[in-house]
Amino acid sequence: MTDAPSPATPADAFRFAFGTLTVLPVRLTRWDRSAARGGMLAAPLAGLTVGAAAGAAGWLLLLLGTGPLLAAVAAAALPAVLTRGLHLDGLADVADGLGSGKPAEDALRIMKQSDIGPFGVITLVFVLLGQVAVLAGQYAAGGAHGFLAALVAGLAARCALTLAARTGVPAARPEGLGAAVAGVVPARAAVAVLAVAVCAAAAAGTALGPYGPARTAAAVLAALLAAELLLRHCRRRFGGVTGDVFGALAETAATSALTVLALG
Repeated sequence: MTDAPSPATPADAFRFAFGTLTVLPVRLTRWDRSAARGGMLAAPLAGLTVGAAAGAAGWLLLLLGTGPLLAAVAAAALPAVLTRGLHLDGLADVADGLGSGKPAEDALRIMKQSDIGPFGVITLVFVLLGQVAVLAGQYAAGGAHGFLAALVAGLAARCALTLAARTGVPAARPEGLGAAVAGVVPARAAVAVLAVAVCAAAAAGTALGPYGPARTAAAVLAALLAAELLLRHCRRRFGGVTGDVFGALAETAATSALTVLALG
């Protein structure tokens, strides 16, 4: 009889979150359900880091006189660099799987292929165009606006991953990242993370004026609603989540958050 694994420490959780969700040089020390639970709870912190880096890159270019459009391109591109493009790849694969209209087994096989089909290409083009368009408008209003938009988008994207890893959401495959993190987060803990994230977004929104907190909080809530709708559709079509589904949820949440900020 083997001893049960020890509970993951906060350090294990941070290593799991940053080691799996970013390219930052963080060494994974544990790959088990306990570490995955802590890592998915800490995912929004990884999102804040990526979002802050993206927003700062765009702001720096704006200060150097490049204009809001190039600043927006940098702010949209850096998250892809810091995640090895895994979330965008997941979005494209899910679009191909859903667009195929095939049964779950065949759709999952399509998603696992290395190439990207027409549905994936079209989805990537419009999602990235939408992100750049919103960010350009935000940077045109000022560097702080662009920075905050990128920050909120990064936060919302990783909060969507925390909620998708809650108990009751099964994995579609027995292997891969989806299987490693599916169902590891207690539902109450996921809701608590959501509440903290909304409050943090609202606090950051004070920089935008009297209506800023409401805008940023609404952006996170709308982003998570959009991600939840996609998650439920993927569960019906695929039978559960995969690593690709997690990537698609992150990009959906980020784009939805930016869209709500643009409405202001």
